[in-house]
Amino acid sequence: MEAWLTPAFFGTALLYASVGFGGGSTYNALLSLAGFDYRLLPIVSLCCNVVVVTGGTIRFARAGVLPWRRALTLSLIAAPLAFLGGLTPIREATFLLLLGLSLIAAGFALFVPRAPDAQTKPAAAAQWMGFAAAPLGYLAGLVGIGGGIFLAPLLHLTRWAGTRQIAATASLFILINSLAGLTGQLAKNGPEYFADALTPALPLLVAVVLGGQLGSLLALRWLPERVIRWLTAALTIWAGSRLLLA
Repeated sequence: MEAWLTPAFFGTALLYASVGFGGGSTYNALLSLAGFDYRLLPIVSLCCNVVVVTGGTIRFARAGVLPWRRALTLSLIAAPLAFLGGLTPIREATFLLLLGLSLIAAGFALFVPRAPDAQTKPAAAAQWMGFAAAPLGYLAGLVGIGGGIFLAPLLHLTRWAGTRQIAATASLFILINSLAGLTGQLAKNGPEYFADALTPALPLLVAVVLGGQLGSLLALRWLPERVIRWLTAALTIWAGSRLLLA
């Protein structure tokens, strides 16, 4: 395991947690750049996702900002597709291409302007977000991410809910889809891959626990959310570009 991966995972978790995401896409890219077996990448990144967003989901629920019925509807539509995505065999070249393109798309999605919460009237397209959740779930399972980084910009564009409600929804969406995708990955590769993936990755899991907690604190007390989103977008686009050009 490359020595630079642990601080890189810490920084990734810090930035992504501060904007309500898990960071699975960038974890995958970092592991790939470090030469990690591509078949094991989704297991590590999805476990890191679960670690990061579980705490965020609990905090959102305790704060009463999680729209349970609507958020669960989107998540449960996507989850079976995330399982199928995790179950789908994929060649290494195709996996890396999809992952790189996904990272770049996700990075630019973070630049999508967010409507003020005062503009509460949803756009007509907001009622169709369930149809968007299904393919996002499949893509998430296929490349080992949670999918919330794609869902959240769509929810903001359609004014599906207020900013905190969307962040809470994305967090729950990532948690459920990461668990479903992880189940599919394990069904495809066998449970022995779980130990093979996580045994060398234990320092990375510790790093994302610490980074995720600090990221939440950072967002609450110091940097404006817009600055954090831009930093996260820059990191995501850089990682995707490196992956495609490697």
